[in-house]
Amino acid sequence: MTFTLRRALTATAATGVLLLAATACSDDSSAEQTPTTSTATSSAPASTPGSASASPTGSDRSTPMDIRVTIDGQEVEATLNDSPAARDLATLLPLTLDLKDFHGTERIADPPRKLTTDNAPEPQAPKTGDLTYYAPWGNLALFYQDGPSASSDLLVLGHIDADAEVLSGADRITIEAAS
Repeated sequence: MTFTLRRALTATAATGVLLLAATACSDDSSAEQTPTTSTATSSAPASTPGSASASPTGSDRSTPMDIRVTIDGQEVEATLNDSPAARDLATLLPLTLDLKDFHGTERIADPPRKLTTDNAPEPQAPKTGDLTYYAPWGNLALFYQDGPSASSDLLVLGHIDADAEVLSGADRITIEAAS
């Protein structure tokens, strides 16, 4: 319950928090950090996947980057958008994360480090299948239900084409650069 309340308060005060953080120029990841229970594995940073798809997704920012995603051993189609945060995530690939449920709408996990939020695109409300990054906590979220309204703290990184049922029960996700 405390995490839910903190996340709601954080989303409500997003603009003020971001302005304060930008002014202070600090990297304080104190009390609002979620407990780390995920397991992350990463190899040396790989280059950003170069293959691009011409078909837009619900999370299209400009040119999507194809990625390979495996959820609990089942391969699903997925793309990352061309935002700076998505490109930063691509440098961490391959990445395997253990997921846990959050708020009955998303599965979350902690990547090995925080992603850039520089030049973030306009906020948009997350949709089922969206892979997102919640900047204040530094966690990835995979939505299995449409999320709340748009927030500048929640960056949509891409989209995973899988049924909500598969996404809602996901325990482990592996994200790799497309060959």
